[in-house]
Amino acid sequence: MTARPAGEGPGAAAARLTGRAVTGERALSGSLAEITLDDGRVVMVKRGDGPGSTRAEAAGLRWLAEAGTVRVPAVRGQDETWLVTDRVPRSRPGREAAVRFGRDLAALHAAGAPAFGAPPPGGPVDAYIGRAPLRNVRGTDWPRWYAEHRVLPYLRRAVDQGTVRPGEASVVERLCGRLPELAGPAEPPARLHGDLWNGNVLWARDGHVRLIDPAAHGGHRETDLAMLRLFGCPYLEEVLEGYREAAPLADGWAGRVGVHQLFPLLVHAVLFGRGYAEQALAAARAALAL
Repeated sequence: MTARPAGEGPGAAAARLTGRAVTGERALSGSLAEITLDDGRVVMVKRGDGPGSTRAEAAGLRWLAEAGTVRVPAVRGQDETWLVTDRVPRSRPGREAAVRFGRDLAALHAAGAPAFGAPPPGGPVDAYIGRAPLRNVRGTDWPRWYAEHRVLPYLRRAVDQGTVRPGEASVVERLCGRLPELAGPAEPPARLHGDLWNGNVLWARDGHVRLIDPAAHGGHRETDLAMLRLFGCPYLEEVLEGYREAAPLADGWAGRVGVHQLFPLLVHAVLFGRGYAEQALAAARAALAL
């Protein structure tokens, strides 16, 4: 790998990491650009969110791809600052693609992981979910692991910054104490995308969904499904139909959605403020009332 020049932009990064000349460049945001290469390919070039973020994302994409189930953009290059992947030609969501996505997502989860919290092969322990740090520490018991390494760290951060008031934290802490009885039947670690909100689900022209921007790790399969519901996925009922055809969910799964949404809501509370903290508290209270 060649050295990264100081002040390098996305076009220069794409040329260096792919070995191709750049013939076109279009900025999509401050950290994302669409780059056309001299062989006609169009790639996406993304600047990482922090130390290790591009390595974590590249490792996650490769780990998801290895399962041979849900499709992801191929990684074309990566260093400590930049990630280069194939662009996904987009289309409109549809029922057939949604059912297929559900089946493929069930197969992805069934591909498994070595442990809850296990990072993808080659991925760092200290990763990211969006712009937020995510620590992939292994555990054998999902309720304990989820409380200790997902929910409580973000609850503490939210309290420290004043987004969750100290007197409110006990609601989430009580839920964590009751997770063994609220989590449903024990399941083996699933291979998760880990940040499966609607913006990371791309409906491609070939009729197959592509998943981008993973925070991949070993986790509980209901977590990915809860994320799809939290931020609104088109044709969600059809996605769930396809999923349940391939891999039925444990009894009571619908009542556990709020438990699995608690972590992403607390992440959003830390990043975006009080509104998400109130949603997290409401989810905890509703789960405790079951």
